[in-house]
Amino acid sequence: MPHGRISSSHDPNCPDDERAWRAVTARDACFDGRIYYAVTTTGIFCRPSCPARKPDRANVTFHASAEAAERAGFRPCKRCDPSAAAPPWAEKIEQACRLMESAEAPPTLAALADAVRSSPHHFHRQFKEVLGITPKAYAGALRDNRVRAALSGGASVTDALYEAGFSSSGRFYASASGALGMAPRAFRDGGTAEQLIYAVAPCSLGHVLIAASAKGVCAILLGDGPDELTEALQTLFPRASFNEGDDRFGDTTAAVVSLVDTPAKQSQLPLDIRGTAFQRRVWEALRKIPSGMTATYGEIAAAIGAHNAVRAVAGACAANKLAVIIPCHRVIRSDGALSGYRWGQGRKRTLLDREKG
Repeated sequence: MPHGRISSSHDPNCPDDERAWRAVTARDACFDGRIYYAVTTTGIFCRPSCPARKPDRANVTFHASAEAAERAGFRPCKRCDPSAAAPPWAEKIEQACRLMESAEAPPTLAALADAVRSSPHHFHRQFKEVLGITPKAYAGALRDNRVRAALSGGASVTDALYEAGFSSSGRFYASASGALGMAPRAFRDGGTAEQLIYAVAPCSLGHVLIAASAKGVCAILLGDGPDELTEALQTLFPRASFNEGDDRFGDTTAAVVSLVDTPAKQSQLPLDIRGTAFQRRVWEALRKIPSGMTATYGEIAAAIGAHNAVRAVAGACAANKLAVIIPCHRVIRSDGALSGYRWGQGRKRTLLDREKG
């Protein structure tokens, strides 16, 4: 069994550990092929977008290539197949990503295409096919990450927005809530200003936890008991403070419990959906799957115009925090098998059976 920690700082091609870990926790497909993470307790290494359960940080090491992970004694994961050959265009797309990461201001599409010796139209199409998002969306995600890093380091909101490359404060504030999940000043102060209301209730699938911000329901989690679910909520929103819902929150709780019992119903609850640009596209496609029907990961990838992003689609499904409302239970493997489900395959089967009724 492999042991010990292998520092990614030994390889200049591998992002620093903090960035690599953020990519793993977000199941960010943009880092697929650029980093690989290995779990010392299992002896297995994966792509960042792997839908497998997130490991403990203390047991994770990072590697700049699949070969490096294998030389260290790790075995490739059978779910995400990290040893598979990268698409032919992957190297050029990686080059473009690094140009965006090192640039003070986002390069134009024409400049990126010229750097990899391609036409803008062809480059845009290949970028989206390889990563599942457009160059503009990727640049936006990088800018959001810079804002988070600057605010976490104590920078003022004004300094953070200009350091990240926003051309005006108006553009920054227009996108800040979606990027940070809260007001910029609250994020800088550790997020303690964000208050989430939650409740745990028994349901036909065990227990369900419902959490809401001022904008709407931000988490619906299924599990076996209250302790497990409240711990999961704290892990998902480590900077927030939590208050148990009062009687006024009872209607929201009852609506979610009813939705679990009859998942074919249409929910009218206001939502606070938080995720990367790619995850949001996947989740929107999931909400378009009719009740009683299923779709494969490949079909979802095709629906969002990212045919080669099947693994990234699986990662987005696994990252879904809104059970039933965002119906990731309706996504199955191409051979008809159920595949995994964040809240257990048994619950997935039950939900599908209820919808087919």
